[in-house]
Amino acid sequence: MTPARARSVHLVVAAVAWFALVFQLVLVFTGEAVLVETDPPGLAARIYRYFAYFTIQSNILVAVTSTMLAREPARDGTRFRVARLAALVGITVTGLVHFFLLRPLLDLEGSNWVVDKLLHMVVPALAVVAWALVGPRPRADLRVAAYALVWPIVWTIWTLVVGQVDGWVPYPFLDPAEDGWGAVGIACAGITILFLLLFALYTWLDAKLRPAPR
Repeated sequence: MTPARARSVHLVVAAVAWFALVFQLVLVFTGEAVLVETDPPGLAARIYRYFAYFTIQSNILVAVTSTMLAREPARDGTRFRVARLAALVGITVTGLVHFFLLRPLLDLEGSNWVVDKLLHMVVPALAVVAWALVGPRPRADLRVAAYALVWPIVWTIWTLVVGQVDGWVPYPFLDPAEDGWGAVGIACAGITILFLLLFALYTWLDAKLRPAPR
């Protein structure tokens, strides 16, 4: 695929991701709540919780890196490589965890349903397909993967520590009040393994697939 076509593909991904992020932020400002059905928190707490979700952070990474690629489809550099690989793995985990763990717990309607599908299904699918079609590749190696892994590790530690302070965690499987720390530990171990497998998979595919864009 040519750089011109790659630019168009990345532009579509960026536009959808930014739209979904702004859409969800508007719902936050208007007092909509997804996982909090009663007694929603104040605006400041809602904004913090918005940015605390791994879903939001992974979508932001996709939106930012896709915007950069829409301007320069062959963009490179160590920092960009780390951010791009983190975005791909993070958004893949977002889609998988939502489908298998969170989707059965949610009963959404209207705008909440629409934005939920955009953030958890549409953007993940678009981001992975765009990478498969237009890259940029090659960009990943073990060093890049190691740096990219820092983000989810820091996010997990921050989430668990802050959760003990204010009693709120973004996802029920990280709440020790539900089934205890043993269940939280199992969930963290399982997700960590998923991250490691995905980092290894994307790094391997990055080397095996045809370089892109041409």
